[in-house]
Amino acid sequence: MAHDTAPIRDDERFDERRVASYLRTHLPELVGVDPIVFDQFPGGAANLTYRAVAGDRELVLRRAPHGPVAERGHDMEREHHVLSRLWKAYPKAPRSYHFCSDPEVLGKPFFVMERRRGWVIRNQWPQRYVDDDALKTRLAGALVDGLAELHRVDTRDVGLGDLGRPDGFVERQVAGWTRRWHAAKTREVPAMDKASTALVSNPPRPGPTTILHNDYKLDNTMADADGALVAVFDWDMATRGDALVDLGTLLAYWPDPEAATFQIFGEQGVMLAPYLAKSDVVDRYAAATGHDVSDFSYYEGLALFRIAVIVEQIYHRYIKGQTADDRFARFEPIAPILAEAACERLARP
Repeated sequence: MAHDTAPIRDDERFDERRVASYLRTHLPELVGVDPIVFDQFPGGAANLTYRAVAGDRELVLRRAPHGPVAERGHDMEREHHVLSRLWKAYPKAPRSYHFCSDPEVLGKPFFVMERRRGWVIRNQWPQRYVDDDALKTRLAGALVDGLAELHRVDTRDVGLGDLGRPDGFVERQVAGWTRRWHAAKTREVPAMDKASTALVSNPPRPGPTTILHNDYKLDNTMADADGALVAVFDWDMATRGDALVDLGTLLAYWPDPEAATFQIFGEQGVMLAPYLAKSDVVDRYAAATGHDVSDFSYYEGLALFRIAVIVEQIYHRYIKGQTADDRFARFEPIAPILAEAACERLARP
């Protein structure tokens, strides 16, 4: 398995001695007295994720990005709250051990969680997968099954029965993401206004309330050599709400070169559509959960609208100099493309 960490980027460094001292004080049973060495997981587009190695123990540290963050975004306390409980009923959720609210330690509040091993598949297949279509098909099915399994968790069993506000969830999502768009936009995009109007005008009947990952997609998971999921990451937006919001996100991001979201990965993303079509994703999820999925087009349109906002927020941070990651320079044209795709999905019956 390829090494998945790298030296810490210069603009994302921190006081390693201070953080090591903090970890020894608050997690002595995990890091002991061994020297602690840090590096970074370089993937992802927002939150900063580091690895701490002490002897044969590896831990993962996650914090929000530099600069101002979007409203209710990058919530490390929420992510810790969920991951410190959810692992008991949903083994794909890594366990979180500790939350630090002091921004002076790592630059912003952060939490410490267990390390999982496998592949986070983003813009290329691991060598193990390259020539094995059956393995890719198995992974595609596992991704859908992993979402269905999450939506079968009874949040009361893991102490998350009071997470979020399910009533009126979709309406608040539309209003909130519209507000974030106006705060982040770098230019006018008429299709975003059109999509927002369509989302407000034609809300579906609410689906079942479940725990939501709220950003469930291939590159927020980790796969093993047999095509199974070994972890689901990035729970900072997790809540309870309409289950089909997660399904819409999965469909919007479903890896397909014909999909608007494919360009987020620089036209280099892996493909799952040849191995499991979107229609089969919907059918497989419905069979595993028993949920009525007849309004899935609305939820996919909502997801595309939301992703357009997220991309614009990242691009906004880039042009404001809040991140020096040159990957984000190419995000400039993506929000309008996603907005047009959202309008197309929302126009479907």
